[in-house]
Amino acid sequence: MELLKEIADKRWPSDESTLKFREASRAVIFDESNLIPMLFVAKNNYHKLPGGGIDEGEDKLTALFREVREETGCEMEITGEVGEIIEYRSKFNLKQISYCYLGKITAKGDPDFTKEELSDGFQIVWLSLDEAILKVKNDKPEDYEGRFIQQRDLKFLQEALKNKNAPSEI
Repeated sequence: MELLKEIADKRWPSDESTLKFREASRAVIFDESNLIPMLFVAKNNYHKLPGGGIDEGEDKLTALFREVREETGCEMEITGEVGEIIEYRSKFNLKQISYCYLGKITAKGDPDFTKEELSDGFQIVWLSLDEAILKVKNDKPEDYEGRFIQQRDLKFLQEALKNKNAPSEI
């Protein structure tokens, strides 16, 4: 998968062995009306793509299907790759690699938000790809993590716009 961007709020440490490491899978997925689900995090005033951490024993795609189902209630199929982004969040001493895919929704249902997601005010909003790019670009995240998410997901959305009709490389 192509590396699209590296995001850091400080210089990368020369010794990465001290960092916590996290991998995550995310998706830009289209419904029959060519709309994509985005999660609005009301508590901190930003939008994000569905997806999340890869649990122990999961591969990237298993995690992706689980996270999309939990956060949007949707089932999906993959139609291509968007790329990967590496983040270094110094506040958490964390290196995170996010893998992003293109897909289409094959069934819709109800999300299964965690208590934390509910307390953060998670809401699904359905937007065209252009509207999603504009929303994320104009967001004003009110927390540390949201500023990383905004940069990451804006790049994924912009890349998805370029690659939307590219053949799958999976």
